Amino acid sequence: MAAISPQHTFDGEMFSAPLVHTDSNLLSCIEPDYKPFIPGNSLRRMTRVLKMGLTTALKCMQDSGLGTPGPIVTGTGKGSLQDTEKFIREIEQYKETALNPTPFIQSTYNSVNGLIALQLKCTDYNNTFVHRGFSFENALLDSIMLLAEGAANTLTGAFEEMTAEHFYIKSRIGFWKTTPTDSSTLYSHSSPGSVAGEGATFFALTATPTPKSYAAITSFRMLYKPTAAKLTAVLQQYREGVDLVINGRNGDSNHEHYYQAADTVLTGIPQLPFKHLCGEYDTAGAFGLWMAAHLLRSQQIPTQWFPSGTKLPAQINRILLYNHFYGEQHSVIVLEKT
Repeated sequence: MAAISPQHTFDGEMFSAPLVHTDSNLLSCIEPDYKPFIPGNSLRRMTRVLKMGLTTALKCMQDSGLGTPGPIVTGTGKGSLQDTEKFIREIEQYKETALNPTPFIQSTYNSVNGLIALQLKCTDYNNTFVHRGFSFENALLDSIMLLAEGAANTLTGAFEEMTAEHFYIKSRIGFWKTTPTDSSTLYSHSSPGSVAGEGATFFALTATPTPKSYAAITSFRMLYKPTAAKLTAVLQQYREGVDLVINGRNGDSNHEHYYQAADTVLTGIPQLPFKHLCGEYDTAGAFGLWMAAHLLRSQQIPTQWFPSGTKLPAQINRILLYNHFYGEQHSVIVLEKT
């Protein structure tokens, strides 16, 4: 696995790194030095999301010990916003003449996948899912089916960026909180809207465990606009033997009732939220999965990230990850210790 996020996650120092927080309602990624991963001449022509996505994928392959990846499958809700905005601005600026095609080419959703394949000389299956809050989950489902059909391994991930223009547009339609909110105290501010985030997360998936495996995904469900009864039934189905719940609470009072319903079903099981670490975005569930797998493998909780004082079990063998994107796309993933 590998992740570039608003926390110190890329270099694997999550247990000693301090909690990064902000009161600007936007958690931006802490970007690493890209030069060890991307040649300098290519680096100059790439926007943030391309650099983040490619570097995270390459770091993931290093961590996995695998040579060349098999299928490359990703999910993104918005793709490269920076390139998209640049191309649209130039259409207006140059009155639809003499346009530079590079921003348009790099704004396509599959540009990160293409760069990864070129860098790793991979000619296998290559697909990008763009489906709002189900973008990463569809990539995960596709990867699981590919493994079931005989693929040795897959490189599966998600990437998202936030720009000033997009932050402003989303603020106009109520996605973010209207007053400056410290992300470290996000859950004590129950009001409409959340805190914006971004990130890139990649996983190397195999059908059978390896010495480098972090965790096993044993159950996986996607629910579109479920009723309270349906959500309750699904969570009840998977709660057996769960030691820890990781939830996608984001401080948004408009959709808190879903997590309250989950609390009723999962009562008695310790819960940890994760969006005060990464913010809210279409593929934030990938960061939640990354964190859950880390906790299973290390059997440690970075206490500086979770100052709430939640009493946690001495041994964590099974984690349930429940997340939703603005009440529409809900996902339930169960991970177990390998």
